[in-house]
Amino acid sequence: MQPFNTGMLNELSNLLGERGLLVEPDDMAPYEADLIGVHQGQALAVARPQSTDEVAAVVRLAAEHAVVLVPQGGNTGFCGGGVPDGTGDQIILSLDRMSQIREIDPVSSTMTVEAGCPLVRVREEAEAVSLDFPVFHGGISSQIGGNLATNAGGNNVLRHGMTRNLVLGLEVVLADGQIWNGLRKLPKSNVGYDLKQLFIGSEGTLGVITAAVLRLTPLARARATTIAAIPDPAAAVELLGLVRREIGELATAFELIPRSGLDLHLQRTEAAEPFMEQYGWQVLIELESASTLFDLDAALETVLATAMETGLVTDAVLARSEAQRSGLWSYREGIALAQVETPGNLKNDTAVPISVIPDFIEQATAVVGSIAPGAVPIPFGHIGDGNIHFNINPPPGSDPVAFVASWPDLTSAIEEVAVGLGGSFSAEHGVGTEKLAAAERYLSPIERELMAKLKTAIDPADILNRGKVIPAPR
Repeated sequence: MQPFNTGMLNELSNLLGERGLLVEPDDMAPYEADLIGVHQGQALAVARPQSTDEVAAVVRLAAEHAVVLVPQGGNTGFCGGGVPDGTGDQIILSLDRMSQIREIDPVSSTMTVEAGCPLVRVREEAEAVSLDFPVFHGGISSQIGGNLATNAGGNNVLRHGMTRNLVLGLEVVLADGQIWNGLRKLPKSNVGYDLKQLFIGSEGTLGVITAAVLRLTPLARARATTIAAIPDPAAAVELLGLVRREIGELATAFELIPRSGLDLHLQRTEAAEPFMEQYGWQVLIELESASTLFDLDAALETVLATAMETGLVTDAVLARSEAQRSGLWSYREGIALAQVETPGNLKNDTAVPISVIPDFIEQATAVVGSIAPGAVPIPFGHIGDGNIHFNINPPPGSDPVAFVASWPDLTSAIEEVAVGLGGSFSAEHGVGTEKLAAAERYLSPIERELMAKLKTAIDPADILNRGKVIPAPR
């Protein structure tokens, strides 16, 4: 421990109390690695404030002592944005003790919530007043602050947009310890720069989000869900167009499920095939409405019948109960879980225009085969917004550790394909440290310059999450 940090840790201990400051290695370990253990670091300490004023005091101390803070939410990210470096000089600023729901306003359809509140609880509390916060993804322990800091996506982007579309106001602690209170519940406010959008998606590099006003939507009271077998990804894209034309905004989720991913899930769980025979490609489609006046099942059945007549759909299973709906969703969610448990599985987060998804899958499959013959592509996910996770398993029977050595080449090649088709190298997981090199390659000089100027203007000492999203100054 460096001498100048001893005094700071004493001050932090006095400020935060015994539960609010962790310095023992065993206590800090869960905070020093990401969910899947790919990114690991070493922290000087973990600060766990329980109020905005305490967060501000921690930030002021860090600025005074020139110590870098790493803001952290539920630590479910895949890109290293919430993990410290390996120097042991950085302090993790965990928001996990700031978990209060400050207000629910059913008339305004808003919820004011602290950053450390788990996403699951936000959804539960909204449902208790017949409303919904429609950000929904597999990060079970994720927190609102982390979702905002990374502009999380998920399964409902098709209808509701990214997380930034569901935020009306923020409370943020700035790099000098000042508190910006922008907790406004206004759907309309046209007074110049939309400051909250600077901090959403900035991964804690511009400020520490401590609370937010979330926009809630009417709770779905009717759903129709199906898993449909399709000939290929091109048919999936055509089917999405048909669903949108005939059903419109009631379409909430449209998820691609490849044979490779389904096999992985079935092997892990010993679940049954969704159909009487095996198909190479499937899509999971869900419709939702807050009204019970519309027959969603009939609408979905009509569209599926049309799709079968034109050859877009080969077979389909519709959920007739909530238990059956949950079972159909398990095929989609089980793919993600199975990959987490598969040694050597490479995860990717890319997006392309929906119209070129078939080209992306074809070209990415080809480059994977050229770099790692026998590797198993698992292109799955949010086809409704172009966010295909082109994940890859090691060749069957091979050494997973050896396969990890090919990750950088595979990732770069897949990103090259996505960007070449007009897409993005990061769709919903952020940049962190994992995608810094890609940002250098694919962001234009003016984009990089503008981002660097923002960082310098708002955090001139580079106290907040140094080296994430944009490179640290050389």
